[in-house]
Amino acid sequence: MTTHEKEALAQFVIDTAKKYGANEIALSITNDSGVEIQYRDGEIEQLNEAQQSGLAMQIYANHKYSSHSTNDLNKKNLERFIEQAVLSTKYLTADPYRSLPDPELYPKDLNRDLQLLDNKFDKTNTETRLEMVQKVYEAAKSQSDKIISVASGYSDGIMHNLRVHSNGFSGVKESTIFTIGAEVTVRDGDARPEDWFYVQNRFIDDLPDLKMIGNKAAKGALDKIGQKKVKSGSYSMLVENRAAGRLISMLISPLSAAAIQQKSSYLDGMLEKQVASEKLTIVDNPFIPKGFSSRLYDGQGIAAHKRTVIEKGVLKTYYVDDYYGRKLGMQVNGGSSSNLIFEHGNKSLEEIIKSLDKGILISGFNGGNSNTTTGDFSFGISGFLIEKGEIAQAVNEMNISGNAKDLWKKLVELGNDPYKWSSRQVPSLLFEDIVFSGI
Repeated sequence: MTTHEKEALAQFVIDTAKKYGANEIALSITNDSGVEIQYRDGEIEQLNEAQQSGLAMQIYANHKYSSHSTNDLNKKNLERFIEQAVLSTKYLTADPYRSLPDPELYPKDLNRDLQLLDNKFDKTNTETRLEMVQKVYEAAKSQSDKIISVASGYSDGIMHNLRVHSNGFSGVKESTIFTIGAEVTVRDGDARPEDWFYVQNRFIDDLPDLKMIGNKAAKGALDKIGQKKVKSGSYSMLVENRAAGRLISMLISPLSAAAIQQKSSYLDGMLEKQVASEKLTIVDNPFIPKGFSSRLYDGQGIAAHKRTVIEKGVLKTYYVDDYYGRKLGMQVNGGSSSNLIFEHGNKSLEEIIKSLDKGILISGFNGGNSNTTTGDFSFGISGFLIEKGEIAQAVNEMNISGNAKDLWKKLVELGNDPYKWSSRQVPSLLFEDIVFSGI
């Protein structure tokens, strides 16, 4: 379906919804397609190709609100679907805060190219995809005879989305994504340590060397041989960039206006106050070319803006969507994060390791939970014991627990290695005096 055909269908939906009693309507029409391949132990385990189209709409009828979706875009069937959707909305309780955003919040310029679409997508065939996933598999499998299983995987996708609001907004998003990597399991007596390494990119030619991907997945698993608990106590905690996103979620989730309004944020009332050490500065930048969360507008059609989230430990903003902004009387700025960029340091991970006398390098979090209301957390971890600047022992089945309010004030250094395969480009993080539970 072309953009012009989508626009005509969108107008049909709006006109039909208004005919049956809707005051306002927002809708999106999406086409996407992609391929997924799983290659395990030398054989194709899964090869799926999917294409789908769908329509999602939000109906506002005298401040009564509902959302609906369908994959049937036949106009005759769609009219009946819309009629029933509007009629069911009228049974709901009115909410005075429910309406479309003020058109002043919509972007003024939608012509900026964020380089999210790889025109080579349609030229990528199944043979090429299989060759790529096999190269990753072979690179990993060849690293050691202690490797007992390798599962390499590949997926890609192309998406076209038209979003239209009945009060004047219309925007188109087109993007591609390519993902490839491997999971490796090794033999260690009765234990079976495992690790993974996956990367993604908007453009297939920007994916890194495939052998490097397989090698890194294998090395991660092999390095875990001999892992065990070590003595409980206070250690420097160095969190690898790939794993650090788990901690960042404890900072970002409580910043939503929904969490503030529902009294489920430990950062409520902390605007312009110190919430972390001075080492932490985070900028939300939606305009990074080829960024994984780059955008000109968010899911409500609200214009994207670059903003500082935390500056030298001081909280500078919340994420305020239209609905909760109205309820709280707060300025609306969009209800979700985009690309999070961290001000990083000068040392590599290896250099930070060499600087530590006694520490634990966390390469992964295993289970656990965090509470956005109180800030309390408890996580299982795996990684490596550091002694006198050297990796001394692989560790697992240990735990850290505490409160995010205290944790972030113990941040003493950031590495120079932001994790570039994610929208949250977190570098390695070093915290001091963290209590680990082991033996």
